[in-house]
Amino acid sequence: MPFRHKKVLMVDDDADDQLLFANAMQEIDATMHYEIANNGIEALEKLKTFVPDVIFLDLNMPMMNGMECLAALKKNKMLAQIPVIIFTTTNDKISIATAKEMGATAFFHKPIEFNRLREKLLDLFLYNAGNNTSFSSESFII
Repeated sequence: MPFRHKKVLMVDDDADDQLLFANAMQEIDATMHYEIANNGIEALEKLKTFVPDVIFLDLNMPMMNGMECLAALKKNKMLAQIPVIIFTTTNDKISIATAKEMGATAFFHKPIEFNRLREKLLDLFLYNAGNNTSFSSESFII
């Protein structure tokens, strides 16, 4: 199943979440290229040579957390237009509002179960497969 968004960067320090995400992406579209960064600093370094179509960004990470990374992304003219989907276990209203205010495209609460993660990612990519202008969602919280 081909998607318009073929390059994905996942920024998350949890190895289990990285593996679940990678497995879900493989099942959705094995041709999709994705990279993983363990924190915001590593993400910014990867973005010097890898420009994804979308970034999935965890909030709770060492060295540079997700909000700090989001701020750095939005300050960089070359990176500011890349859609950033907050991908986290955090689910409080303040974090959601702050992420939206800072320019995140969507807030994606990590499902615990693999099948639910795959379904949510598939829905997100299917929704955006026909979108010719940007990676967007019908609502901010997905």
